[in-house]
Amino acid sequence: MASLLRPACVLLATLGVLTGLAYPALVTLALRALFPVQATGSLVRDGERVLGSRLIGQPFSEPGWFWGRPSATAPRPYTATASGGSNLGPSNPALHEAVKLRIAALRAADPGNPAPVPVDLVTASGSGLDPHLSPAAALYQVGRVARARGLPEPAVRRLVEARIEPRTLGLFGEPRVNVLLLNLDLERAARGGA
Repeated sequence: MASLLRPACVLLATLGVLTGLAYPALVTLALRALFPVQATGSLVRDGERVLGSRLIGQPFSEPGWFWGRPSATAPRPYTATASGGSNLGPSNPALHEAVKLRIAALRAADPGNPAPVPVDLVTASGSGLDPHLSPAAALYQVGRVARARGLPEPAVRRLVEARIEPRTLGLFGEPRVNVLLLNLDLERAARGGA
């Protein structure tokens, strides 16, 4: 029995070191060398200060900012450790009520906007962390943001249009706008930098 136990333990320890330490370290170093921005979380920085990630949405609720998709994470919105959808199906009354409340909040924030509310402004994504909006959802908010910031609507519209990202490789997904990056552009424009 001891003659079988020793080789098994050595094999277990060797494989543990190889697959648990050496391989992850090698992959981490290779990816940091090949994709330094992505390997560190696609962080958006202002000098040394981290403002957020290109991959995780942030809550914006003031009228002078573009608002992202609602987040389904708890206890706070856009909590990366609690990623997940609301799991409310299309026939669930709680989803209908949440959507009605979100539409009412959007209408109250911009009462003069008669356009239909884009669906991604009132429904959470599957992860609850989506940092993107459809171009239609970003353009829907141009009037409210421009008025709150005291900027001309065409200038704010140009900011949105400049931030529209095409489909990945021209095939996958839909055109989208990263809300954090758009709001940073908006802040620069409001300070006179654009």
